Amino acid sequence: MNRILQAGKSIAGVTCNSPLRRTGVRYFTNPQCYDGIVLGAYTDGELTLANTSTQHIQSSTRNKILEQLKKSNFKKVGDVRLLYGVGDVDQVAVVSLGNKHEATQDHSSIMETARSAAAIGVQTLKKQKAKNVGVDISIDPHGAAEGAMLAQFTFDKLKQQENEEGEKRDTLFNVGPFGENTSNHNEPLNWETGQIYGMSQNLARMLMTTPANLMTPKTFSEEVAYLLAGMDNIDILVHDKEWAIRQKMNSFLSVAQGSDEPLRFLEIHYKGGNETDPVYGLVGKGITFDSGGISLKPGAGMELMKGDMGGAATVAATMYGISKLKLPVNVVAVTPLAENLPSGRATKPGDVVRAMNGKSIEVINTDAEGRLILADALYYISSKYEPASIIDIATLTGAQVIALGNVFAGVFTNSDKLWKQLHQAGNMTRDEFWRMPLHDAYLKPMKESLVADLVNSASRDGGAAKAAIFLREFLADKNIPWAHLDIASIMNDTELAKGFEIKGMTGRPTRSIIEYLRSHT
Repeated sequence: MNRILQAGKSIAGVTCNSPLRRTGVRYFTNPQCYDGIVLGAYTDGELTLANTSTQHIQSSTRNKILEQLKKSNFKKVGDVRLLYGVGDVDQVAVVSLGNKHEATQDHSSIMETARSAAAIGVQTLKKQKAKNVGVDISIDPHGAAEGAMLAQFTFDKLKQQENEEGEKRDTLFNVGPFGENTSNHNEPLNWETGQIYGMSQNLARMLMTTPANLMTPKTFSEEVAYLLAGMDNIDILVHDKEWAIRQKMNSFLSVAQGSDEPLRFLEIHYKGGNETDPVYGLVGKGITFDSGGISLKPGAGMELMKGDMGGAATVAATMYGISKLKLPVNVVAVTPLAENLPSGRATKPGDVVRAMNGKSIEVINTDAEGRLILADALYYISSKYEPASIIDIATLTGAQVIALGNVFAGVFTNSDKLWKQLHQAGNMTRDEFWRMPLHDAYLKPMKESLVADLVNSASRDGGAAKAAIFLREFLADKNIPWAHLDIASIMNDTELAKGFEIKGMTGRPTRSIIEYLRSHT
């Protein structure tokens, strides 16, 4: 008899019409309530299922699955086989984990294996109209939950809610844990933490993917304030143009003045630690649309510039994640938000503005606007709050895309310790960083203005490094541990990738920043 049940049915005393809610996602406490199961299998030697307990899958069912896999040329990592009516299971997506030795070399490898397999399996069963899917957590529950959450992201709320047959699209789809954790990694990471990491990145994806007419500086602030409202230890301050004028943020103001949309400066405080604990600073670039201003960008691909607030999106999503996790740390985050558009009021090439710290800037290129808004944000957070460290995150330069493609985010930092912490966090999430040079030699061409302390742009060679060294000039204390993350390289994935890496705005590196902050607990 089939023991995988639809919600609302029952068998042998098991009732499935009362799903729990955990971290905003429904899942069932009993595996018999799932109508689809995701399992992993290694491919070296005899195929071996990933240690799923026999109390959840009968041994006869396991044997039938293994028999079918042996006949299906199941070898390549990521291969998936969909099996139906196998013993006591309705439908099973079995995902190849590859060679067991390679997949289990270290904890980060194990997590990535679980992450990828869960994502591929969940996507497969979703296409098969499964409604309640159980994911094997025996390899690593945190990684499995991350993959399952990330794989579900779609942005279709602006489409007509009908399928190809004209019927209303059914959006009910629940994913939960199946089996038991047999790994040796039982520290605080579990299914629930994996869900939060994945949900946080999906939040950043949502903010970045929303069209710019629906995600203005004002809308972004309202959306984030709504999402964070009522969460523990969170305070939100939304500042307007008059506030920025009083703060003498003329560099920030100069970028916003070409648009009819009012600027916002969003400030988020998370107080999870003690009053005497250090405060960690985050700064996110929030250009909700970047046309280049008077230095107008080419038209091809300009629609992607709705994602130029990717730094602000990942910072906001990080604050959401650490609050859901209730991390015992203190964090202050600021995101200057504006549109960069051409108009009769827009800043012109050759104009000079004076930043909050008093430095004058000749605006040679209005398309180098990100560093202008970050200049005031960096001075504000470093002078007012004196954080133990500052990380700014920005889709800053096309040069970074050329340097690293869409694999790594570039890190420019004055602190070897901070680099090590970021590197370890990125390795754990497999959303990784690459260290780039922060050297005084790159500052020289930024000081060649005849009329101001700095120019905001120079020759294209070493462009990402020049932008980074420009930002350093606006730290209230240049000795504070600081890292600039240029995420232009990872803003958008142009190819339909497999599993949890989907086409479109990525929401990276949200999980890595959450992991970095978790490492301080």
